[in-house]
Amino acid sequence: MATHSRTDVILKIRDTGVVPVFYHPDASIVKEVLQACYEGGIRVFEFTNRGDLAHEVFTEVGRFCRANFPDLVLGAGSVPDAPTAVLYMQLGASFVVSPTLDAETARVCNRRKVLWIPGCGSATEIQQAHDLGAEYVKIFPGQSVGGPAFVRNILGPMPWSSLLPTGGVSTDKKSLQEWFDAGVAAVGMGSALFTQKLIAQKDFALLEEKVKELLFTIREIRGDL
Repeated sequence: MATHSRTDVILKIRDTGVVPVFYHPDASIVKEVLQACYEGGIRVFEFTNRGDLAHEVFTEVGRFCRANFPDLVLGAGSVPDAPTAVLYMQLGASFVVSPTLDAETARVCNRRKVLWIPGCGSATEIQQAHDLGAEYVKIFPGQSVGGPAFVRNILGPMPWSSLLPTGGVSTDKKSLQEWFDAGVAAVGMGSALFTQKLIAQKDFALLEEKVKELLFTIREIRGDL
């Protein structure tokens, strides 16, 4: 079952400003990545449901997280449907991220009071996500649907929206500045943070430093320093 309340997850995402998104079939690699992110200051982490038996990797990583970093919120991403959402909630996911807008996934998450973040790419989908109880809406793929300009244009008529773009967000200060100036609540970040070279070389000390720099840049942009 979820180890963090929906309210706690909502606040941690907003406070942290970034949700790292990562998958690897080797649980030991995921643990190292998770630890580096935690030491760097991350308190929210999305494990993506990508490969075969990904839920088994999540189970092992979840145990590791609960034993070593009980204040870190671990969620599951790339969750395509309600049965998969139920599986990950049973395994301890404290939030569920979907690539699309799926009403049944919303219902099973709401039933268990687990935060659900759907992927949307239009004003109509964002409004439907609100109708289904979504606190955050993932703009996906962020750059492809219009980038920061899309966010700005959505928030004009729908200023109550809490948008979280994933895809097209980099660690570069200019990129982050554009997204946060447009009004995003937080950003999702995968390959821009977890580069293939870094993971292949298992340079987790470098990853920790990258995370620290990323969080400093976000705090600087938001005026939180």
